[in-house]
This record gives sequence, C-alpha cells and structure tokens, in this order.
Amino acid sequence: MRILLIDNFDSFTYNLVQLLRESGVKHELQIIKNTIELSALPAEVDKVLISPGPGIPEESGNLMAMIGHYVGRKPVLGICLGHQALALHFGAKMLQLPHSFHGADHMLHQSNSAGKLFEGVPPKFIAGRYHSWIIDHETLPEELLPTAYDEAGRLMAFRHAHWPVDALQFHPESYMTFEGWRMMQNWLKM
Repeated sequence: MRILLIDNFDSFTYNLVQLLRESGVKHELQIIKNTIELSALPAEVDKVLISPGPGIPEESGNLMAMIGHYVGRKPVLGICLGHQALALHFGAKMLQLPHSFHGADHMLHQSNSAGKLFEGVPPKFIAGRYHSWIIDHETLPEELLPTAYDEAGRLMAFRHAHWPVDALQFHPESYMTFEGWRMMQNWLKM
C-alpha cells in the first residue's frame, strides 16, 4: 500500500509516521510538505493522510487545493488541521474556541454513525486534543456524518456518507489517545 502523508509543518507529523510504522500493515510512505505545487503531487498513491498543523486551513500552503485534488479519488484521513480542512472543503464553517485545548485529554463518545474507523474502539474513549478551533456542527453538510463528540457536544470526528473520507479533530497519534493505534489500523485496512 502506498500512503501519502501531507505534512502541515507540525511536530506531530512524525508521531503519525511512528503510528503508521507500528500499525503492522505493510505500506510505503511518502511525505510531502503542503507547499509543493499541485503539478508535483504523486499520482501513484493508495491513501492520503493529512497531518495536524498550526493556524487555519486557508493559511496552510496548498492544502485546500491538495484536498480538492485527492478527495473523491483516494481514501483520505484528516487529523486536527486536516479534519478542519476537509470540513471546509465540503462547506462547513469553523468556530474559534474561547480557550485552547493543548495537551488536554478528554472523554469522547461515538455517534450512531461512527463507521469502520471506530471498529473495536469503546463507545466512550479518552483522546488527546491540541486545538483552538473546531467545526461548527450546525454547518456540517448532510453528506458529512458526525462520528464522535466531546462531553460538551462539540464535533470531534466525521466521515463522508459516500466517499472514503474520515476526519478526527483529536490526535490518534498522541499518547493520550489510548485507542489511536486501533483507529489507524482500521483506516489502513479499510
């Protein structure tokens, strides 16, 4: 399997690399920065993983154009900034939180539409959060199905109803997300 990892200039990118290597699934990994031109994007990939990153999606190099290039063609998983960028791609809006969550572990719960990414994950699980923006769940288009929320009812994950697109606001690669390895294995096997 050939995996493309879009690096949004975040230190957690290499935690994702480690999580991929520990997954037990055989794959070839290519890492690119979000600043490369679309003409240089690799065509021969099986899955696309979008890393976390600082700032907001619209200020993240060519990330939004890369998403437009791969969504609907390849399975995509977005983490944190990648989650936000995927939601914006489909027309959702973001909200800035009154306070940031940086290094916070919270109880999350799966929704009824959690899907294959959450197979084997308990209905309630602890996840590590590092963000100051969220997706406004009220602006989520119909084709994006909420898959997890925090205790305050804020959207923490979604999947596309018809395409292989999944997104996590939290960090599966964080040591605080005990079931992160299982989510990554599920995605690689999907």
